[in-house]
Parts: sequence; C-alpha cells; structure tokens
Amino acid sequence: MAQIERIVGIDVAKEKADACIRSLSVRHSSASTPEGRRELIDWLRVHGVGKAVMEASGGYERGWAAALREAGIEARLVDPKRVRHFAKSAGRLAKNDPIDAEMIAWFAETFCETPGQAHDPEREELQAMVNARAGLVEMRTQILNRGEHGEPPAVRQAHAAMLKTLAAQLLKLEAAIAAKLKATPRFAALAEIIESVPGLATQAAAALIAMMPELGRVSNKIVAALLGTAPYDDDSGNHRGERHVKGGRRDLRNLFYMPALGAATQHNPVLKAFYLRLRAKGKKAKVALVACMRKLIVILNVMVARGEKWDPARHALA
Repeated sequence: MAQIERIVGIDVAKEKADACIRSLSVRHSSASTPEGRRELIDWLRVHGVGKAVMEASGGYERGWAAALREAGIEARLVDPKRVRHFAKSAGRLAKNDPIDAEMIAWFAETFCETPGQAHDPEREELQAMVNARAGLVEMRTQILNRGEHGEPPAVRQAHAAMLKTLAAQLLKLEAAIAAKLKATPRFAALAEIIESVPGLATQAAAALIAMMPELGRVSNKIVAALLGTAPYDDDSGNHRGERHVKGGRRDLRNLFYMPALGAATQHNPVLKAFYLRLRAKGKKAKVALVACMRKLIVILNVMVARGEKWDPARHALA
C-alpha cells in the first residue's frame, strides 16, 4: 500500500522533465520525447510510484500527464504560485529544475489530501475553449486601445480587418462553447442553474463550470477564497488593519468581473440593491463590487449544492 501512495514531483520544461521522489531521495531527468516519457515511466514503476504531481506550465505538462495516465499512474496538476510560496515559506530561495521537482514533491506530500485537481477530460477541454475565448477578447481590447491614439490610415485598416476576423472567430468559439455545455449532461445541468441568475449568461456559466469544479461541493468560505473575493484580516496585537482580498484564481476572477458588474449595476435587482446599500454606506465602487462578487459566488455555491434555480425572494436574504 505504501508503494501505491508514493509520490513523485515532476518539473516540466519544453525540452525535458526533472523528477524527484523525495521519500527515496532519488532524482531522474528525461527528454520531452516519446522515448523520454517511456524512460521516466519505467523509472517510476521501478520505484513503485503511484501518483505524479506537476505544475501547470503553459501546456507542456499535458503530454506528460497523458502518458502517465495511460501507464496507470495518477497525474495531478497544481498551481505554480502555491508551490513557489510553499518553497519560500520553507526557506528554499534557490530555484532550478531539480529543486523545483523536489519542491513539487514536498508540496504534494504536505497537502496530500488535495494535491491538485483530478483529471477530467471534458472539463479540461471546456477550460481550453474558455481560455481561448478570453485570449481573443484580450486581443480585441488591445487593438481597440491602440485605435485611441490616432494611428495612420494603413494601421487603422489593418486593425479593422483584424477586429472583423476576431469578431467572427469569437462567434464561432462562443457557439462551440455553448454546444459543449449542451452536449455534456452534467455541464448542461449546472449551466441551467447558473444561467437562471439574472445577469449571468452562457459564457459566465462556462467559465465557472470549467474553472471552478468545486462549486457546490465546498463551504461558502472556501468558494469565496477560491475566487479571490474573501477578505483576510491584517491584525497584530492591538492593531486592527484594513481587510483585503488576495489570492484565488485570477483568471476566473477576471472572467467573472464583467458579468458580476452587469448583475450588480443593471440586471439583478437583488445584487443591485445590495450594491447600492454598500455605496450609500460610503464604500468605494470597487469595494462594493468585490462584495457583490463574493455574495454572488456564495449564492451560486448554495444553488448548485441544492440543485435549485434562482429565487429572488430567498436570495435577497442571503
């Protein structure tokens, strides 16, 4: 049983991967090729490894994760920021590939109950589509911002052509995302609940489903922290500092921001009333909006957990 639970930390780069089995104090490095992956898998089998943990590293980890899972070795992905903060807290300031592999292994051993999200091919495909849409929206925003500075006619024409292409591709991608939600029963059920909230539409539902699989399965405090909208104390002795939000999933928070803004200021009477009460108390607009985001994600967490749609009478009291 101990061998099945043995963990390896793998630091993945473009051309190679460094592995460390911290419990055995052994290391290995393999090239990012089919032969290198087979070599690493053979090495892991010799040492009785049952679980591999890697950082999400821009896509390079996907091929390794697929090969490991095909070989019967559980592969989990963890947030690089958490691993780096963990290393700093342990006084490990040096950073290179072998050290990173050791830190990943140590992090996974320390937080053995939740060493990353479980493999879910359908959700990962949806997340790739959501991320791609966010990238296209960002490109569109960059081009529009450049157009504010009086560019020459040739540049304006080029930008206009790019914006036209981006608009067409966004429509196609958004249609593909909607189709993916509809074609996957568990996604469709979640989307129906999320989209019942005034102000939240298909793309907001897709982002939540893809990037927060914990929704409806964890406490309200945890779900607010995962989004990065939970306020943290800054107290010491008699000092009472100002509360600040920090951490969380920045990409999801960025995607959730505009739907929450629309809901809090226009489309959702419950959130709008809450937002206006906070503003009347002197809260800054951004502070009030973050509070609305926190309230909204908590309401969604309860709705998903109960399998219930939006009820303004009930959620006005939440």
